[in-house]
Amino acid sequence: MPGSRFSYSRWDGTQTGFELDAFDVLEEITDDLLYHGDLNAALRRMMQSGFEDRNGERMQGVREMLEKLRRRRKDQLDRHDLGGIYDDIAQELRDVVDAERDALDQLAEDARNSGDQRRQEVVEESVAGKHMDLDMLPPDLAGQVKQLQEYDFTSAEAQERFDGLMDQLRQQLMQQYVDQMAGAVQNMTPEDMARMKDMMSELNNMLEQREAGEEPDFDGFMDRFGDFFPENPQNLDELLEVMAERMANMQAMLNSMTPEQRAQLQGLSEQLLEDMDLAFQADQLSRNLQAAFPDMGWNRSFDFRGQDPLGFAEAAEMMQELGDIDQLENLLRGATNPGALADVDIDRARDLLGDDAAQSLERMAEMAKMLEDAGLINNNEGQLELTPRAIRRLGQNALRDLFRKLAADKMGRHQLEASGSGHEREYDTKPYEFGDPFNLHIERTVRNAIQRTGGGTPVHLSPEDFEVERTEHLVRSSTVLMLDLSLSMPMRDNFLPAKKVAMALHSLITSQFPRDFMGIVGFSEVARELTADQLPEVSWDFVYGTNMQHGFALSRKMLARQSGTKQIIMITDGEPTAHILPNGEPFFSYPPVQETVDATLQEVQRCTRDGIRINTFMLDANSYLQHFIERLTEMNKGRAFFTTPENLGDYVLVDFIEQKKQMMRGRGARA
Repeated sequence: MPGSRFSYSRWDGTQTGFELDAFDVLEEITDDLLYHGDLNAALRRMMQSGFEDRNGERMQGVREMLEKLRRRRKDQLDRHDLGGIYDDIAQELRDVVDAERDALDQLAEDARNSGDQRRQEVVEESVAGKHMDLDMLPPDLAGQVKQLQEYDFTSAEAQERFDGLMDQLRQQLMQQYVDQMAGAVQNMTPEDMARMKDMMSELNNMLEQREAGEEPDFDGFMDRFGDFFPENPQNLDELLEVMAERMANMQAMLNSMTPEQRAQLQGLSEQLLEDMDLAFQADQLSRNLQAAFPDMGWNRSFDFRGQDPLGFAEAAEMMQELGDIDQLENLLRGATNPGALADVDIDRARDLLGDDAAQSLERMAEMAKMLEDAGLINNNEGQLELTPRAIRRLGQNALRDLFRKLAADKMGRHQLEASGSGHEREYDTKPYEFGDPFNLHIERTVRNAIQRTGGGTPVHLSPEDFEVERTEHLVRSSTVLMLDLSLSMPMRDNFLPAKKVAMALHSLITSQFPRDFMGIVGFSEVARELTADQLPEVSWDFVYGTNMQHGFALSRKMLARQSGTKQIIMITDGEPTAHILPNGEPFFSYPPVQETVDATLQEVQRCTRDGIRINTFMLDANSYLQHFIERLTEMNKGRAFFTTPENLGDYVLVDFIEQKKQMMRGRGARA
């Protein structure tokens, strides 16, 4: 485009324009998932609270939407009053009566002005009788309608207005039963009313047939009456659910009225619809639908507290809106995972909650499918499960979060340096020593000779000029991480940091040191081996007891099958309070008894004898735990770290990497 200028730069993660993806979702739930160990619950809690995407755009949570629905319902109830239904009808009837009285007065006036005495007497007698009939109209609307239907109007205008009001009220009443079904309710003719009655009658018959175990002719029904249903229901259940919902809204309006208001409307409905037998069919259909859909909310009522009167049509629309609010609220409250939100009518949600909330619902409904398409979850009969790819990603997320906290100048990229003889080229050199592989570096060897002799040709080499290529030793280590799963860990807010360290350490070893072994043991009252697949969904045990003895025994058994340098990394916040008895049963006592301490230290001795070092990371250590760990460390020659949840990850990862370096340097000391 002429005059336009564009600039381009490498994307660094801060620019906008990228949509939410599955990895964003997984990252958002990482902490929750690791803490509670429940993927479905983590997604549900994220769905409840909402979050911001990478562009800073807020995705509204279900709680926020529920609060909006609550406020909208309250605003409508605080503003409106159902009494307006009768005010409008009563005013219309008063206008009809006034028009008739004006016509009667005009008729009497014309007779008096005619000069015809006989005509004047007859007309005045007739007019007086009609005025008396109008004076005697009952106070209730149904009674007024009934008498006016039998009244012989003098005024063509009044008759027309009354007939029009009756047609309008019939249409409005029928709209409540059939949800304004297409254009069939508008401008309804007597033929349309007859078809409406036939339609309701057939619906009642189909419900009775189903109750009797017969199969109703749904297709034939739709052929005859499909124009009443623009929703195009595909089966009888869908059709009946639509009608049940609308009739439940009508019942909710009745339930919300005062007894006097309800009696007036019911009497008016019967009076208006009895001529076509519609009242009977509608009442029967309502009873059948209540039996078929007992949970539709037939007993709902709303407490209208406002001053703004609602007319009949406005009241019908209001009940529809309040019904939709209830329906959406129930769906949101009952959604157990984001995929359940696919059932939301997005257009109606947009009407009730706005564009932002509707967009959030659409995006949340796509989350489960997004995670499944990305290969992060499997849907096993409605239960979502993590895939191996997701487990690796969780470990990477945990590792990245912990490394972010470390100073870049301290750790850098955590590249390990190791020198010595071996078979992996390191692209560094050293002076040759006896015993080194003779991997001569020609360029540097010749350069050394030239520097020694001062130049010239031919170049004369001597052994002191020889420079050989360094090689990297492959040092294998085997590690078992003992993770405390006792109840004290979450009670002291230690569980999530410890779990993230376990995930991060597993990710570090499998990605950077694939030849190494890492096992995981969880321990509380008893110990058990955990696999990497189980780790994300492992949670604490609702039991008391910190059985280090069983954990050490199980870890020692696992390491017996491995080679290389062997170590146990134990993360705990409690002293040993449990051990395994000779009969295989766990024994627990708090405070710890000497029997448990002795059994634990005996297992430490066995680990020491097998060359297994125990490195302990203690959280919230008390004086007794410190004393015990000092005895353990003195016996095993391992190391102990007194740390906090905030820097646990720094201690464990940095120590692991530094020890790896030392092991590799030790193997390469000869170089």
